Amino acid sequence: QVQLLESGGGLVQAGDSLRLSCAASGRSFNTYVMGWFRQAPGKEREFVAAIFWGVSITSYADSVKGRFTISRDNAKNTVYLQMNSLKPEDSAAYYCAAGTKLGSDYRSYDYWGQGTQVTVSS
Repeated sequence: QVQLLESGGGLVQAGDSLRLSCAASGRSFNTYVMGWFRQAPGKEREFVAAIFWGVSITSYADSVKGRFTISRDNAKNTVYLQMNSLKPEDSAAYYCAAGTKLGSDYRSYDYWGQGTQVTVSS
């Protein structure tokens, strides 16, 4: 059974940093793409970043380029999202997802975590 477990969310001030973690279990993810999405109340789920686990190819939304970094630790089967220079508009529930195609369309991801809340105060 595939499980994706996010952690690391919290309440921070604008300009602060947070690191989200996604612990993956239940299968081998070497051929998978791991993505981070976010969803704020009343808004659609939005792509944030993705990484192809096997060769570390990455993709970012324009809104987070230069501020967020996605990475993975093969030994720990964990994907990270380092978020720097956080802004109030980054506030959302952040979700980890696993799929087989590198891209920003949430419909191409097969597995999802429960989410972790990030709130950035101004």
